[in-house]
Amino acid sequence: MNSTHEFWQRWADSLRRYQLHDLIASFLEAGSPLALLGAQAIYFGGAFIKNEHLDALAAMLEDESETRAFAAYLNREGTAS
Repeated sequence: MNSTHEFWQRWADSLRRYQLHDLIASFLEAGSPLALLGAQAIYFGGAFIKNEHLDALAAMLEDESETRAFAAYLNREGTAS
């Protein structure tokens, strides 16, 4: 998979539905070491549950620039709503 951008809208919609988009955006902007640990946990769990959304999420969390871009996307989408 080359890009996680195809999943961003669904992820943002789900986070907005539960009103977690601001919290998650803040976490992603500030918590890069924790994001990397989260990616590793998802990869570990992937041995039990195979899901392309989880694979994309782990890939996004591993890449700091992608993580910050998704956080900016959440913030931008949150202000547009």
